[in-house]
Amino acid sequence: MSAAPIRVRWLGAAPYEPTWRAMQRFTEERGADSEDELWLLEHEPVYTLGMNADPSHVLAPGDIPVLRIDRGGQVTYHGPGQLMVYPLIDVRRAQLGARDLVTALERAVIDLAAAHGIAATCRGGAPGVYVGERKLASVGLRIRRGGSYHGLALNVAMDLAPFGRINPCGYAGLAMTQLAELGGPASVEGAAWELAPLLLARLARQAR
Repeated sequence: MSAAPIRVRWLGAAPYEPTWRAMQRFTEERGADSEDELWLLEHEPVYTLGMNADPSHVLAPGDIPVLRIDRGGQVTYHGPGQLMVYPLIDVRRAQLGARDLVTALERAVIDLAAAHGIAATCRGGAPGVYVGERKLASVGLRIRRGGSYHGLALNVAMDLAPFGRINPCGYAGLAMTQLAELGGPASVEGAAWELAPLLLARLARQAR
């Protein structure tokens, strides 16, 4: 696995589609010597559908935009108070498979939860992180030209009501939870800077 450092960037609040397009450009334009980056941010309200997602899982979007994008998985919601973690990594150079990266993202969230006394787990066949029967974080990746993008959505301190207007991740009635309700951090930026070193440790990498 590559020991090269990863540039960690806090991007604050950003609209979804321009960020997605920026990830695509980054991946298309990167070369053999391009740095890996980790983008940390939160989005304005949006529902996103994976490439092969069933649109019937969007029940009542109302005034929240619905965008079909190029990751795996079904439908989810992004909005203020949710931490987005986008690893832009040359997975071939790092000798990582997609499953390795998903596992690192899940385990880093479990590590963060444990640091705040929260017992979180992952489930076989249902990517993401759960606390009891409620989902705390969702994962959806794309690998293109040997580079990863998209990533992790971690509920920190947000309005969870929009999840009730979809079948989250394709599961009818799946309940969501968030760190602030469980005794964890209530600041998205604070959670980002706690999570980043845990993820880098899982990837055996350093920040730059």
